[in-house]
Amino acid sequence: MLQCALTADLKVTYRTILGLREEMSGSQRRVGKQRVRIIGGRWRGRKLDFEPLEGLRPTGDRVKETLFNWLAPHIMGARCIDLFAGTGALGLEALSRGAVHCTFVDTSRAVTKRINDQLLRLGATDQGSCHQATAKQFLENTSERYDIVFIDPPFRLNLSTEVCAALTGQMSRNGVVYIETDARRSPPAMPSDWIQLREKVAGSVLFQLYQNTAAIG
Repeated sequence: MLQCALTADLKVTYRTILGLREEMSGSQRRVGKQRVRIIGGRWRGRKLDFEPLEGLRPTGDRVKETLFNWLAPHIMGARCIDLFAGTGALGLEALSRGAVHCTFVDTSRAVTKRINDQLLRLGATDQGSCHQATAKQFLENTSERYDIVFIDPPFRLNLSTEVCAALTGQMSRNGVVYIETDARRSPPAMPSDWIQLREKVAGSVLFQLYQNTAAIG
């Protein structure tokens, strides 16, 4: 009976060790990589892995759903640019919902490589291009025109105002600009010829949709 009891104890201990190993492994996977989800369109439900980096703050699903409801009249056939691409979730969501092309811009080489990998997995390499640069540098050196612009910079850098000013000349007719900023701070100054179409607050995030009236004609 003593031998049986020892054997049972060893089995319990072994299962406990295995369980702890699995829990630790899962925790390491969660810390090492995180995921965002495409919530609509042809790739609905697809999960996208990304490496957590300082200042990276993926747009939440509820905010994304609201945003793309706002963009519904503009999205089909649109040419987009995601100026602080991060996970690439906004640009990839736009492609999933009918945009024809998205340009992804980020200062991190690891970020642009990850987005390229995602485009490859989705079979959409002809619909996206990735560029390692600051948003301002890229805008100053491109002749492209965009229908939808996503601006979601790290809040602590306060870049929205200067990037919006640099957008002059890069918007197509009826082009729109989506901006996320810190709701706890004063909203950034927008160019005088922009009109606000939408605004909402979710937690500490203020998100807004603008249209450049100079591009309406």
